[in-house]
Amino acid sequence: QLQLVESGGGLVQPGGSLRLSCAASGIMFRITTMGWYRQAPGKQRELVAVITSDGSTNYADSVKGRFTISMDNAKNTVYLQMDSLKSEDTAVYYCNANYLYRSTQFLVRWGQGTLVTVSS
Repeated sequence: QLQLVESGGGLVQPGGSLRLSCAASGIMFRITTMGWYRQAPGKQRELVAVITSDGSTNYADSVKGRFTISMDNAKNTVYLQMDSLKSEDTAVYYCNANYLYRSTQFLVRWGQGTLVTVSS
């Protein structure tokens, strides 16, 4: 049905930038929304940003103005450009996709997670 492959995580200094990518692949599916969530140690998973197939976006207040989510519909890939990173951004980032399978079933898929560490 659908698989998500994430990339782009790593170690970056405060104030630096990273770009996360998440590519969806499979058959008989159509993406409706894709987003990024994160989970820091000892914290609950939280929404970072989400984008719909028509391009509308929403951001967590903590990242607005610093992060930008975008989607390449032709490649079924979502990106998260993270600028002005802070130590508080350190977390495992998870890609999420809501999709229509076989034109009738609305399903959800999560990526495996990619670690972002912001430290000097």
